[in-house]
Order: sequence, then structure tokens, then C-alpha cells
Amino acid sequence: MINLFNTRIENLAIHRVGNKNKGELLLTSSNTTPLDDEMHSLLKEYFLKPFRSKEEAYYSFHHEEDLEFHEMYAFAKAIFNTPASLLDTSKKIAKHLYQQSDHPHIRSGEIYVCHLENLMVDNNKVDAVGIFKSEIKQEFLQFEEREDDLRMILQQGVNLNKLDKGAIIFNVEEESGYKILSVDSNRYDAKYWLESFLGVDVFEDENFFTKKYLKFCQDFAKEVVLPAEDKKEEVMFMNRAVNHFAKNDDFEETVFLNETLENPELIPEFKNYKVEKGPKYSIEDVSSFPISNTAVTAARKGIKSVINLDTHVQIKMDFTNSDSAEKFIEKGWDEERQMYYYLVYFNREEKK
Repeated sequence: MINLFNTRIENLAIHRVGNKNKGELLLTSSNTTPLDDEMHSLLKEYFLKPFRSKEEAYYSFHHEEDLEFHEMYAFAKAIFNTPASLLDTSKKIAKHLYQQSDHPHIRSGEIYVCHLENLMVDNNKVDAVGIFKSEIKQEFLQFEEREDDLRMILQQGVNLNKLDKGAIIFNVEEESGYKILSVDSNRYDAKYWLESFLGVDVFEDENFFTKKYLKFCQDFAKEVVLPAEDKKEEVMFMNRAVNHFAKNDDFEETVFLNETLENPELIPEFKNYKVEKGPKYSIEDVSSFPISNTAVTAARKGIKSVINLDTHVQIKMDFTNSDSAEKFIEKGWDEERQMYYYLVYFNREEKK
């Protein structure tokens, strides 16, 4: 969990990076940019707002041979070790970005490199390196006062309500390539920012494994449980799965299977499905890990608890009260109508 409320921008350098393919230039500043209180407040909101509402899916620097050969890892490490080197290091970062800006679709823009302090990550105070880029310019009007009228002046500038690209490199997990959050509003060149420039891969922590395992369970429910059982059991399996994750701090696969699969014949089906599909979710060799409450909460929101019937009737089950569906809903077959039915027990109708 991150908290950016008390974050301070301690040092900031701004450069302009053109599109190398189009012959545009790289312009690096000779000094850092001083910030008064008003500008600090505006830029802090501009830089950090996209990360406050972002699901925490971390990345880390990755190199096939050794992290010591990773340019961005070395640049971040240099700033963490010597914050006074930010200006010189930021020029190297800008040059590195310029070298990657060789596709016709890449937009030119300003790159902001800053040293951030007082960030909270998992209740620990840390510093970070922020790298942000503004690309899309918007038109706005300025007015010049004259003696008896106003003159309109059309200008272009950066919209401080929308950051185009950004990355926060937290000074934690240095040996694993740091923990990194990234945002990109312009998805047409995502590989350019994440892969070519940052050179990151997904950080495999508890958030990653919790999210991937629950997604795997969701697909197992749809592709195996539903055909073998029925829609109710598909929904109830995911209900039990999410509740198992919610009430435990650590995941153990054997305990999970015994608690969530009421039909023991589905346990070997689950294991076979994991062998076949596990690599797709990066969980093929994973059977235990710490559980991330943040990932469980996010997964719960995305799981449907509705049974849609071909008679245009919906039955919605409540994941908060996990026993209700099993206790008060029964499925049967009506011989006279030659139709399935659901029998629902209740004491009174709730008025909402």
C-alpha cells in the first residue's frame, strides 16, 4: 500500500525530448528548476494524481544477464546514492529516452526528473525517483489588457489535469530491481515507455500472485466447474475462493482446494488445469504465498455473482453473506414443465 499525501519534490530537472526519427532535437537544461510553494503544489498534483487511484501493480527493472548492465537501474541507483547528482543523471535519462524515440508515432515532449521524499510504502517512509513526461499540448486563451479593450492571444501549453506518462521508482527492493509504478495515458506506444525506455517487467510480489491466482480460479470456474456442475456452483466456487483469500494472511493450495471445491472429483481437474494453463498466469510452480488484501478487494469487484436465466430472470447472490446462497437456494427439475427451477427461501421481502 502506498501513501503519497506528504510527498515532497526535493529536486527537479526538466528537459525537452524530440522525436529522433523526425530530426527533432534533445534539449537539456543546465540547471535544476526551483519551485515556490504554489508551483510545488501544482506539479505535485500533476505528477502524483494518476498514481493515487491506480491499482498497485508494481514493475521492476529487468535485465537478462545482470541488473548492473541496466541503464535505468544504474541511473536510479545513482540518484538514490547521491541526490545532488540528479541534474547530471537526469540528462543521461533524457538522452536515453531520446534514443528510444525513433518511431514516427512517438510524440516529442518535456521530461521531468525529480527526487521525491516522504512517500509511504507498506507503512515505511521511503524516497523515490519520479520520471514524468508531458506530450499533448492544448490550446488556451490569454488576454492582454489595453486602455479600452482586451486582446485575445491563442497559446499552447500543458494541461495539468492529465499526465501523459509517468513512473515512480521507489527506493525499496534494490537487489530485485526496485519497485516501480507506471502510468501511460497514450496506449498506442506502450512498449516504447515500459519496455524500450524503462526496461521493466512485472514485480512478482504478493499483489501479483494474489491477482493472478484469483484470475486463474475465475477461468477455472468458467471452463471446468460450470460445465461439470452448474451456474450456481460456478458462482459459489468463486464466492468461496474470494472469501478464503479474504480471511487468510497466507495462501496454501492444499487447504484452499479442500475448502473451496465441495466436489472432490474436481480437485484433480483443478491440478490438471493448472499444469495446462498455469504458465499463462505465471503460477505453474506456485502453491503458497502471502495474500494481498488490496488485490482481493479489487478482484471481488470484478467477479459477477449473478445467474442469468433464459426466462429473463436474474438471481443475484451476495458475496458479503457467503452462506446465503448455499442455505437458501435449491436447484431442481420440474417433470411437468420439463424445465429446471431455483427454489429460494426467505422470511420477508427487504424494502430498500
